[in-house]
Amino acid sequence: MNKNPNIQFASPEKIKEFQEAELANTINYVAEKSPYYKRLFQSNGIKPELIKTIEDLQKIPLTGKKELQNFGKDFFCVPPVDIIDYVTTSGTLGEPVTVALTEEDLQRLAYNEYLSFTTTGICKNDIMQLMTTLDRRFMAGFAYYMGARSIGCGIVRVGNGIPQLQWDTINRINPTFCMVVPSFILKLIEYAKENGIDYRKSSLKKAVCIGEVLRDSNFNLSKLGQRIHEEWPELELFTTYASTEMQSSFTECKCHCGGHLQPELIIVEFLDENANPVPEGTPGEVTITTLGITGMPLVRFRTGDICDRSSEPCACGRNTTRLKPVVGRMSHMIKYKGTTLYPPALNDILDNIPSITNYIIEVYTNTIGTDSIRVRIATSDKSEEFIKTVKDSFRSKIRVAPDISVEPEELLQKVIYPPMSRKPIRFVDLRDK
Repeated sequence: MNKNPNIQFASPEKIKEFQEAELANTINYVAEKSPYYKRLFQSNGIKPELIKTIEDLQKIPLTGKKELQNFGKDFFCVPPVDIIDYVTTSGTLGEPVTVALTEEDLQRLAYNEYLSFTTTGICKNDIMQLMTTLDRRFMAGFAYYMGARSIGCGIVRVGNGIPQLQWDTINRINPTFCMVVPSFILKLIEYAKENGIDYRKSSLKKAVCIGEVLRDSNFNLSKLGQRIHEEWPELELFTTYASTEMQSSFTECKCHCGGHLQPELIIVEFLDENANPVPEGTPGEVTITTLGITGMPLVRFRTGDICDRSSEPCACGRNTTRLKPVVGRMSHMIKYKGTTLYPPALNDILDNIPSITNYIIEVYTNTIGTDSIRVRIATSDKSEEFIKTVKDSFRSKIRVAPDISVEPEELLQKVIYPPMSRKPIRFVDLRDK
């Protein structure tokens, strides 16, 4: 990996020139070391030496999760003795994918989080409270830990859940920022209110948030983000987007206008359903080519996430592409009563109804073979009038209303937080495959 932390501040032309030099190294490496890409290149008549520019990537077929699931170890570029860490994806789109990392890859992962944290303004004087798990084959928690170590931050590893333990730790250690799933912040606020904790005067000043959408395409706070900000305005919210396969992340700076690309670590394309590039202003599937990975590099990997981007220079001085919030996952697209939807649009509505304490969205194939939506909610108000109000909220925002089912909080908790899950599950796809 060629470290160059200042490249993000260079001109777009210099950034592209740098990335294309790194791309050549990646293409040559996988052509020699990866059984999967060696076959792919040979069967498609691709000569590695002719892939010189980012535009040349379009000559290479796409790789998706199905290929990773079916051909697994054929993506490994090193012998087993050189692999020192195994992780898996969360499995939200099917069987989890195993990703193998070398010592160099772990150092790259730490460097990625160093860049991510410093982008938010975090420095050696900060203390991180880690509110995500380090175990369960989860890459991100370990990455956050190593990134904070590389900066020199203090770290306290609490893990996810247990508001009482989180607040005990905050009061004992005085952390300045946390890594957290944002909806859990509402649980922290609720616990603080119930137990007389003046949370707005706590030591926490920043929350770097994962797994849920906090901003819209105009970079304004989503309904979830607004609720957190209204309750805890002193807590600055940053979003970070990543996936296990890419082994790198896109993180907001203090300007809060999209997650910055790290040019040393990844090349990103935005493609339509026919694998054609889409113009800026049109959301496309985030498709990545990793740079500097030795264990399991990927070329033109389809993440399944639909995003737009901005290439305008940022006020922070960086000239890198900025990723806008995820619109949805390609496989999660719902055709409902003539309307095309993605789950985040439904989340945004539900997060804006305070009486709903928890929810999960299910999509299934109905008796006539089309998509139907059931929203299971926990709420203190079970009246028919309230259910009508919820449905009216959907109609006013997305023109259609799903079926609403009121259920006990305890039941939903078991579905949203199953024992083997590393993230809350808010969407369940029950459609016929």
